[in-house]
Parts: sequence; structure tokens; C-alpha cells
Amino acid sequence: MNGSADAEGPLAIVCAGGTLPFTLAEAARRRGRGVFLYALRGWADPEKVAPYPHEWGGLVQFGRFFRCARRHGCRDVVFIGTLVRPSLWRLRPDLTGLLLAPRIVSAFRGGDDHLLSALGRYVEENGFRIVGAHEIAPELLVDEGPVGSILPSDRDRGDIAVGLDVLGVTGRFDIGQAVVVAGNRVLAVEAAEGTDRMLERLAALRRDGAVRWPAGTGVLVKAPKPGQNTRIDLPSVGPKTVEMAAAAALAGIAVAARGTIIAEPQSVAATADRTGLFVIGVMAAGPGQ
Repeated sequence: MNGSADAEGPLAIVCAGGTLPFTLAEAARRRGRGVFLYALRGWADPEKVAPYPHEWGGLVQFGRFFRCARRHGCRDVVFIGTLVRPSLWRLRPDLTGLLLAPRIVSAFRGGDDHLLSALGRYVEENGFRIVGAHEIAPELLVDEGPVGSILPSDRDRGDIAVGLDVLGVTGRFDIGQAVVVAGNRVLAVEAAEGTDRMLERLAALRRDGAVRWPAGTGVLVKAPKPGQNTRIDLPSVGPKTVEMAAAAALAGIAVAARGTIIAEPQSVAATADRTGLFVIGVMAAGPGQ
């Protein structure tokens, strides 16, 4: 048992979609720290949540979350997982959330980083501490260099440089964390739909002939936004990302080294090699560029 981890109390994980919440939970447990999952309805995987201490709730059901986290002895809170922001009108707040309605409406009048940072501030105002997944488990960050055996070509590296430049501009407007570039041309920019749906859209454009670049060209580039609150929302990559990039007929994926979380790195490497894609961590200008 890790005494210092035990002394910090269990970690509350606000659990959205994908496998990252469970990768983080296991990493915390390996350090001797207990975990409690606050699973978001409609996003978290019930089958994967079941083995852990958990409760189900909504994104802005703050009163329920506070009661559950305190009952489980948690002070530190991590937000992690895939979450495409819902419509403001589809939220189902509890009484505490209703009392916060003006702040919630204000938070929704901006990009995802603005929204999540506002929610995080309210959590901290109520005695909790927001921590980044990478602070709990630094090994989840992508290192500089390839993940798998395939390397980008010189053409691909040119597209990566363009992609990082584009994200440095679009990120300042809190637009998204991902872009696809082929032959120095921007093919797609992530916005409200998220990375997965952006790649689905690009695959459809290829099938329809609207994008005529040959298969095996183009790079998905992911990086934090300039000035992003990295405790709340770092870009991530996992096996599904690789599968979808392959379905969009891209050459590979480049992510900001030490600024991107990787889910199931061995599976990412195996999937990249199987599909013929490269996955690589590259140095951007710094956290959030």
C-alpha cells in the first residue's frame, strides 16, 4: 500500500465515455489509491463501470455528485472520458444545478474549455480539488516519438507542422483540439461534433468524392488549445481513434507529446501497425502550444 496515496483519500472520477476513465482508475489503484466513479448517464459504459464503487448521475447534477463524493471520502476529482456537450435544453439538473442556472447558462456561452473550466471552478468552490489525469498517472501522457513501428514520411511531417499551426490559431477561439491536413490543405477541423464524428464526416466525404486525395495521405493532428485548462480536458487518443483514422484513409496520427493522453498504448501500437498507420508524439510549442 502506498501510504501517501492512501492518505489523500479515494479519487473521484467523473466518468464519461470511452476506456480512459478505467485506464486511469487502474493506474490509481496500482498506486494504492482507492477510486469512486461518478458515471455520467448516456456516456459511461455500464459494463465497465460495474466492477468499481460507483454512482450514476448527470453532468450538472451537482448536489448528487457532492453527496456521493463526500460519502465515499473523496476530495480530489478528475474529469475524464469522451463527452460531446449536450444541448443546454436537454440538461436535467438537480436542485443544486437549478440554483446555479444563471452560471450554467453563462458557461454554455463559450467553447468546451470555457464550459468545463466553469464547472470545475464550482466544484472547487465546494471544497473539492480538481486534478488532471496526468497528475495522477503521468505514464498516460504520450511521449515524443512513434507509438508502433511505422514512421511518418517527409510529406506527412509537413502536414503535421501545418496542423499544429492551424490548432494554434483555432484553439485560441476554443474551437477544437483536432484537425486533418493533407498536402498542406486543411480537410477537416474539429468543432462541436468531436474527433470521432469529424473523422466519420471525412470518411463520408472521401466516399462521396468530395475529398480526392489518394488513400493513405493526410494526418490527424491533435493538441491542447493555447491556454487550455489541462486539469480539465486534455486531448486523447486510443485504439478507436486509430481505427477511425484508418477508415478515413489517412496516413497517420500526430499528437502533442506530453500534452495528450493515450488509452491502451499497446493496443494503439498494435492497431496502428495492423492498419498501416503511424501514430507519433511530436513536440508542440508547449502546453496548449
